[in-house]
Amino acid sequence: MISIREAGRLDIIFLPAIEAAADSLVTVINGKPLPLSLPAGASRAELEASLKLLVAGRPCVGFSRLVEIDGAAHLEQLAVLPRYSGRGIGRALVEASKAWASDHGYTSLTLSTFADVPFNAPFYATCGFEPIRQLSPALLQLRRHETEAGLDRIGRRVVMRAAL
Repeated sequence: MISIREAGRLDIIFLPAIEAAADSLVTVINGKPLPLSLPAGASRAELEASLKLLVAGRPCVGFSRLVEIDGAAHLEQLAVLPRYSGRGIGRALVEASKAWASDHGYTSLTLSTFADVPFNAPFYATCGFEPIRQLSPALLQLRRHETEAGLDRIGRRVVMRAAL
């Protein structure tokens, strides 16, 4: 199994390319081609400002990016290079993110994702995440931002939470 570790400064250079490659897998939602391309990923400054960045492998082949929203840890991004998909790396990154958040006093981990992409919401459900019916003000703001960025025109979104 590949090792999960804290991202170093050199790892950050590779993360945008990993995210772009992972995003390239999202080409169809509900059997229909995407009407738009996905928005650009996080900038280097945004990556460096993350609450936590975990990477898989050396050199890194995947990463998870955590931020804080409403006093909860939030999985802002999970990405694995396509040639490494299906090997449990994404799941290992999710579990490491949950463990890190729990170890640092967070009681839940939230995320927002596409509801109808198999390696998005259905995958996260197998990792213990459940849809959130009542969104906090900050999660509502996150959803407004996603809508403004055009994500809702691409596919149905869902906010999920895992208790830690």
